[in-house]
Amino acid sequence: MRARHPLVRVFDCHVARPSAVRGYEYLLLRRAASKVDAGSWRMVGGKLRDAETAWQACLRELSEETRLPIRRLLTVPYINRFYEWRHDRINDIPVFVAVTDEGAEPVLDEEHSEARWLSSDKAQSWLRWPAQREGLRVADELLRGQIDLSEYMEIDLPP
Repeated sequence: MRARHPLVRVFDCHVARPSAVRGYEYLLLRRAASKVDAGSWRMVGGKLRDAETAWQACLRELSEETRLPIRRLLTVPYINRFYEWRHDRINDIPVFVAVTDEGAEPVLDEEHSEARWLSSDKAQSWLRWPAQREGLRVADELLRGQIDLSEYMEIDLPP
């Protein structure tokens, strides 16, 4: 019998920047016409490489897709989980929130055609999947102090 267990292959990362008006606003990226899910709006995400942790993949993809300076990276106490029937596997997707500087703007790679900074509520309404919306809601609560920040949630960034 084949062993079944959750699999971590990808991650979700919500990017936040402080806003004097809204507390935080969140970055959504529009997928380029040549990419899978063309035209959809999403957070930063990506696949893990061999021997790479989810948080390391997150920092790499943030650099590749946005070039934003990251001041804080936190694990969000939420897992985006779904079942892939074609492969008969459960995927667990760790969720992160990365905080950049107020007024920072991304430099997009070829995977994305457009970027928008939105309030949490507006960004949630633009995300396609319920678990992505829920991950953003929990990330926003974490940053606003509505969830106690545990010492294990803040990731020590490399120099």
